[in-house]
Formats: sequence, C-alpha cells, structure tokens
Amino acid sequence: MPEKYHIKTHPVPPRRPRIGKHGVVDWREDCARCHNCVKKACVYDRYRQEAEYIQNLRDVDALFFDCMGCFSCVQDCTKNLLCLSINPAYEKLGNSYWKPDIIKTTWLQAETAKIPVSGAGYGGPFSGRGFDSMWTDMSEIVRPTRDGIHGREYISTSVDLGRKLPFLALNGDQAVASLPPLVSIPMPLIIDLSSPKHTLPKLDTVIEQTAASTELIAIMDSRYQPAENANLEHIAFYLGPDSPPVPKETLRKTRLVEIADCGTVRERIKEIKSIHPEIVVAIRVDLTAMGIGRAIELAGLDEVEVIHIVADANGNELTAQKPRFLKDMTRHIHTTLIEKGIRDEITLMAGGGIALPEHVAKAIICGADLVTINLPLLVALECHLCESCHPGMPCPARLDNIDPNYAVGRMTNLIAAWHDQLIEVMGAMGMREARRLRGDVGRAMFFENLEEETFGKLYGKRKSD
Repeated sequence: MPEKYHIKTHPVPPRRPRIGKHGVVDWREDCARCHNCVKKACVYDRYRQEAEYIQNLRDVDALFFDCMGCFSCVQDCTKNLLCLSINPAYEKLGNSYWKPDIIKTTWLQAETAKIPVSGAGYGGPFSGRGFDSMWTDMSEIVRPTRDGIHGREYISTSVDLGRKLPFLALNGDQAVASLPPLVSIPMPLIIDLSSPKHTLPKLDTVIEQTAASTELIAIMDSRYQPAENANLEHIAFYLGPDSPPVPKETLRKTRLVEIADCGTVRERIKEIKSIHPEIVVAIRVDLTAMGIGRAIELAGLDEVEVIHIVADANGNELTAQKPRFLKDMTRHIHTTLIEKGIRDEITLMAGGGIALPEHVAKAIICGADLVTINLPLLVALECHLCESCHPGMPCPARLDNIDPNYAVGRMTNLIAAWHDQLIEVMGAMGMREARRLRGDVGRAMFFENLEEETFGKLYGKRKSD
C-alpha cells in the first residue's frame, strides 16, 4: 500500500480586516443588564472578540462581521434586542457564479486548512445551474470504516497522466510493446495558468513553491524563469502559439508540458519527444463551439496523451450566446470517447468553473480524470474577485505587495482542505480510489434527468432558457 498522502499545514491569519457575512445589531436602549446575558454565553465568544476588535479599530468601514450565524443570542435574549444583519460589503464580493459564500468559504479554508462548518447551516438553493444541478450519492456515509479522513480504510486520491495501452501483450514475462510514460500525482488537481484578467507576475514563484509543497504540478508560461534550485518536476511549461521555447536542459528536468492546440499538433509533439522522450505532452483545447469536436478528434490520434479542455472562469462555453456548462461538455466528450472505444487510452483534464472541492468530485464523475484551478488560489490570498479588476488597477486585497510565506501558506492550506473534503465525499460514496470515480454517474443524481423522469411524461420536456 502506498504511503498516505498528507499535506503539512499551519494556520495563516488574514492580513486585511475580515469581510464576514453576519453581524449582530444590538439595540441597547431597553437592555435589562441581565446577569446571565446571552452575550456571555456565546459559544464562539464573538462578543468579547468584537469588544477587542473595536478597541483597535483603525478603519471605520471595517466593522466587526464575524458572527457564525448560530442565532443563539437572537433567540435567547429576553428583551428581543438582538437581530442578525448582513454585511453590505460581503454582498459585493465576486459575481453571479463566484458568490460571496464561495469566497468566504475559501478564505476560511486558506486560513485554517479545515473543512468549514456554518452555524446557520446551508442557506443556498438545492438546485441551480452548473454543478448545483448535480448531487453526489452519500449512501455509504453510515459505514464507520469509510468515515472519510477519520476512517480506517485507505482512500487513494492519486491519478495518472499519460496515454495508456488498450491492452497489454506479453511474450512470456516480458511486454511486447514498450509502456508509454506516465506522470503520477497524489491528488486529481493541477494548478492552471494564472487568469489573464488577474495576472500578477509576482505570484509565479509563490505558485511554484505551493506546487512543490503539495507535490502537485503547476502550469507556468514558458516565459517564466524558475530559480536555479527549483524542483522542475512540479512545473509544466505552457507553450502557446507565440511562446518562446523552453531551454532543452530545463525541459528535460520536467515531467509534463502543455501546448496550445494547432494544426501541427503531431509535429510539435514529435519535436518535444525528440528532446525528452519520457515527458508527457498535454494539449490545451478551449471549449468554444468547435472545442468538443476538436477534443474528440485529438483523442483519436496515437500521439496525443493528455487533453486539457478549458471553459471560462465561470465554467461556461466560450464565445457562445447560450453557453453550455463544463459539466455537460465533459460528459459529452467522455461518453463519445466511450462509444469510440478509446476513453481508457486518453487522459482528460477539465478546467474552468472549479470553485469548490465538491466540484472536483463532480467533474470527475462527469468523465474528467482530473481538474485544473487558478482562481481559488487567488481567492485564498483574500482576493475579492472584483468585476472591474484588471492588471495595474489598485487591489483592495493588496496582492501587489504580498509576503511569499503568507501566500504559500494560504494556498497550501486551501489545497489541503480540498483534499480532505474530496476524501470525505469519496468515503461517503463508498469509493476508495479516485481513478474508479471517473465517469461513474451512478454515484450521482442529475436534476435534469430526475425532472424528466418524474414530470416529463406529464408536462413534456423543459424548454431551454
């Protein structure tokens, strides 16, 4: 049995004032000064913390919104003087997809490396667009031996990148054909290129160190020059249409490289393989209207090992008036490759719209072997994901001047929390290996299918928006 994958973490408190969701409004005019005041009984001790916070308050806009939303004080106050309020600054975070709750949850995980728990419980919709219309099967959660991170059974999250043989031919004890190169990583997650809208060059070194500390791989632009003592096994250079070539000696020290899709894919792969035969080459395919067909076409080429399909930051199809979501496009590609009988030979990476750890499991169930992320790591550094953000604009999170140790610690904590939650989800589904989770739609329920099965015969198929 392989050694259990573990990420070393430590708490990394925020640099900026917290932007919490809940605060408590205290109408003191009618206070009876009860000796057993509900404030003193706060299980999270938020009222004492609020008093200390106010004493050291420097910014009048940075009020104390760190209530856990348990409603205990609101319900138990004998004079009904307390009420819960929503922070207006909190509601301005993110956008319609990267909602404030996602950003707050990411901040908490980056600080503590722990699975977040909300005192107010889940207050969101039980169905919606994208991954919200998909529910994972939790029927095995009652089994104590599969109790996620606390269970006795070993749950493997490692995956392999590369092309697999359709079958293995043997001559005695020897394989007739040479085995293609494979890259193994301990978690089905790769750090993608930084978002062009939020690119901050100073974070490249931080991302490289985070990949090394978590034993994962980060995709970096070929213009990036790593330090002399950098561990290049955790870097995958991206070669775009106009990217400068990577020095041969540097390329030979890496395990993975990614190239942009083009008409000369075969020639580029052969050129890279001539420099480093054991390297694995991934092809980046943008999920435009032609992206799905192109990914399927590439999977049929013997030279292609890994296909990286990329949607936009919200998981939507690129340049489409009625875009499809990453979940549906991944399922289409996966099922088509199964019909062609070549799905097991190719590795499929999916990126775009992966905002929560549950999205990792859901994307794999839809047919991806692993996922790629970038914005969650940026949010881990207290980024607000401002809609008006662009390079050169003043950043409210001060990301232009950041301590590397702080940044690496926060990113590492986030990945560790995501890994723990992936294990929890897999344990609840009764899955002991991430590789077996791929394409297992029997481990999930889809709102569209349930609605059609339940109401389709009566009301017909739902009209598309």
